Amino acid sequence: MNFVETEIKDLYIIEPKIWKDGRGYFFESYNKQSFDDAGIHVNFVQDNQSLSQKGTLRGLHAQANPFAQGKLVRVIQGRVLDIAVDIRKGSETYGQYESVELSGENNRMLWIPPGFLHGFLTLENDTIFAYKVSGLYNKSSEFGVIWNDPELSIDWGIASDQIILSDKDQTLPLFKDLDSSF
Repeated sequence: MNFVETEIKDLYIIEPKIWKDGRGYFFESYNKQSFDDAGIHVNFVQDNQSLSQKGTLRGLHAQANPFAQGKLVRVIQGRVLDIAVDIRKGSETYGQYESVELSGENNRMLWIPPGFLHGFLTLENDTIFAYKVSGLYNKSSEFGVIWNDPELSIDWGIASDQIILSDKDQTLPLFKDLDSSF
């Protein structure tokens, strides 16, 4: 595995080594020793998966301490624009985001440590998104920021009338109203 540093400290794009032959391909989507060697010491406790149609936007979400989650995200089928926003108070990159295209073809992954908002936009129909988390889901600690927050100015690369949102994600607060515990 190749751990590529991003502009935001502790946020990594992970490129697995892929073995291909006439049968198909094989790669390790997670290897504890590789993560430890990269300085990422994490204990995953839950795996999640979603299926979404093109234009579905899920996010921007996080969980407050002590239920914060680190996430290892990837796409099994299809493509997404994945977004991680730094909400760690005192961080030099507080309020900045990283945008990465993940797909079933490039097999890239993104390690998002606790202290980040996370969201993704599906770029193809029948996109299967999978992620490992370091903390169990806790509904009462869940919070988020609206996807089109003017202060964050995230370039989702799609017209707002083409985006499919849940009722919950349509009513999230603005970034300026965020009271981050990180």
